[in-house]
Amino acid sequence: MNATMRRVAIGATAISLALSVAACGKAGDDNDSDSGSDSGSDSKSIGLLLPDSVTARYEKFDKPYFEAKVKELCDDCDVQYANAAADPNKQAQQMSTMVTKGVKVIVVSAQDSAAIKSSIQSAVDKGVKVVAYDRLAQGPVSAYVSFDNVKVGELQGQALLDALGDKATAKSKVVMINGDDADPNAGQFKEGAHKALDGKVDIAYEQSGLWKDTVAAEKMSAAITQLGAKNIAGVYAANDGMAGGIANTLKGAKISNIPLTGQDAELAAIQRIVAGTQSSTVYKAYKPEADTAAELAVNLLEGKDIKSLADTEVTSGSGDKVQAKLLTPVSVTKENINDTVVKDGLYTVADICTAEYAKACKEAGLE
Repeated sequence: MNATMRRVAIGATAISLALSVAACGKAGDDNDSDSGSDSGSDSKSIGLLLPDSVTARYEKFDKPYFEAKVKELCDDCDVQYANAAADPNKQAQQMSTMVTKGVKVIVVSAQDSAAIKSSIQSAVDKGVKVVAYDRLAQGPVSAYVSFDNVKVGELQGQALLDALGDKATAKSKVVMINGDDADPNAGQFKEGAHKALDGKVDIAYEQSGLWKDTVAAEKMSAAITQLGAKNIAGVYAANDGMAGGIANTLKGAKISNIPLTGQDAELAAIQRIVAGTQSSTVYKAYKPEADTAAELAVNLLEGKDIKSLADTEVTSGSGDKVQAKLLTPVSVTKENINDTVVKDGLYTVADICTAEYAKACKEAGLE
C-alpha cells in the first residue's frame, strides 16, 4: 500500500470511530433522559408524599406498610418517597419533582388540602394519577382512602362524655383544641365532636392547635387563664400529639383527674392512658389504610378498575366527586388497650409497659 492509500485508510478508520463514539454518546443521552423528565410510558414508579415527620405514625407505620404492600402486589414497582416536613410549598415542589422523574401514580397526604390543588391539576394534566391519602386533597384526584373522620370526632366527643360521667352537664366547662384548619380532616373531627358534645357540656374555650404540641400547650395555658384551673371539667384534643402538650400544661398547672381526648393511638398516648393523664384516643388501623392506598395505586398504574376498592363517593373542598374507601375507627380507653392496639400487633405490652409505666400497667391488667 502506498502512502496516499495509507492516509485514506487511516482517515476512513478515524471517521468510523468518531461516528461510533457519537452513536454511543447519543444512546447515553437517551438513557439519561429516561431516568429524568422523559421516563417513558412503561415507568412503574409510585410516589408517596407524606405531610410531616412530627406525627409519629407516618414514618413509623404508613410508609413501611405502604412500601411492603406495593412490593407484594408489584415486585417490579418502586416507591419514591418524600416528606413535606409540614411545609406545603415543599410538598408542591416534591410533587413536581416526582412528575418530572416520570412517576405515574402519586399517593399524597396533603399538608394543605387547598394549596396542593394546583400541583395535583398539573400532575393530572401530564397523565399522572393521584390518590389522596388520609386527607382529602382538592383537585382532580382519582381516589381517596381514609377513615370516617366525622365518626372519629364523634368517638372522641362520646369518650369525653363517658369519662366525665355524671359531671357531663350543660354547665360543665370543656376546652376544645382542634386541628389545623388547612387540613380538611380537622374540620370533620370538629364536626363530629360538636355533634357529640353540643348541648351536653359548655364548650367554654375553643381554638386551633395546628397539630402542634407546643401550640396546643399555649392554647391550654390561655384557657386556664381565661376560665380558671378549677373550672375546667375536661379537654378535647384533636390528636395525640397535641394531647401530649396539653397534658404537660395541665400537670404544670396542677390540674389532674380530668378527661383528655386524643387520636392516632400513638405509643406515648397509650402510655398516658395507662398512667391516667389521658383518658382516650382513637385507633385508626394504619395497615389497612396503607394497604388500600397501595392497592389503589397499583390498580391505577396498571389501568385496572378501582370501584371495588373505593366503594363510596365523597365530595372534596373543590367540589370534585371522588371514589373513596372510608375505614372504621375505634375508640381506645384503658379498658380495651389489650383488645385493640395490642391484639392487632401495633404495640406489644413490653412496648407500652416500660419501667416508668410498670406499676400502672399492672393495675390496668397489662402484664
